[in-house]
Amino acid sequence: MSNAVHPGYSPSTGPRPPAADPRWPAWLIAVTVVWAVLLAGLTWRSSTEDPPTVREQRTLTQAGPVVDGAIGELVAAASGGVPALTPPEVDRGCRISPFADGATLTRAVDLAAPVGEEQALLEQIADLLPARWRAGVRLTPEGPRLRGDAGEFVTVTGRPATDGRIRLTVDTGCRPVGEDYDSGGSVPAGPETAVLAEAVRALDAHDGTPQSVIGAPCPGGGTARTIRAVVDQVSTAPQAALAPLAGGTPVVETPDVYAYRRDGVAVLADFQPERIVVSATTGCAG
Repeated sequence: MSNAVHPGYSPSTGPRPPAADPRWPAWLIAVTVVWAVLLAGLTWRSSTEDPPTVREQRTLTQAGPVVDGAIGELVAAASGGVPALTPPEVDRGCRISPFADGATLTRAVDLAAPVGEEQALLEQIADLLPARWRAGVRLTPEGPRLRGDAGEFVTVTGRPATDGRIRLTVDTGCRPVGEDYDSGGSVPAGPETAVLAEAVRALDAHDGTPQSVIGAPCPGGGTARTIRAVVDQVSTAPQAALAPLAGGTPVVETPDVYAYRRDGVAVLADFQPERIVVSATTGCAG
């Protein structure tokens, strides 16, 4: 019998070794199970107890009370001007990611200020806001800008809008809607209702039905409230008609704004093309 090795074949070197045992050691299986259970427990605890680390983890529903409280803080700090709360706005036109829709909640305070004192008033407001907000005012090519952080990824900004007018804004940025924003339901009216009706009568308006009350919680307790009326036609010069109610000394008087205080209520008349928006506000103690 020939012992020649044919090309393409390896010579036999003996019996095939036994296959390795595919089973894991018992101690490794036990360690893996313990680690999986521990990781699941830590994940559950983090999701229920740890605060969100990015804005996209905080819903509009959860951010709503922070926004409302920030508006109250701004009203309390803005005692040097004449404030008016504006209706909340929820914009659903944003996207958190290419696959997830979101919404932005914005609330604002319009503040009438003596012409030329807008920057000083912004700086005063920044000084009176909570220290944790780290609020400050800086000069930009567009004018003074207030900026602060109300917490929970809620941004506070402020800027002069026109001569004698400041706009203070609280913004959530785009985030999940959750169960949607709830401003706390209807707010009962107070003395601002009678003061608003008095201003509308003084304007001799053909129409001036009050709108619903807009509210925000004050930091020291109580509620800041604004009620508005839109006056479409006025038969007299509005500044002259409102002057007796202001005692002849309004806080602000410009072609666009007339603001005064009466019986502890702040009144702001915004003269817009073909209409006047009159707001009466009961504020917060500074």
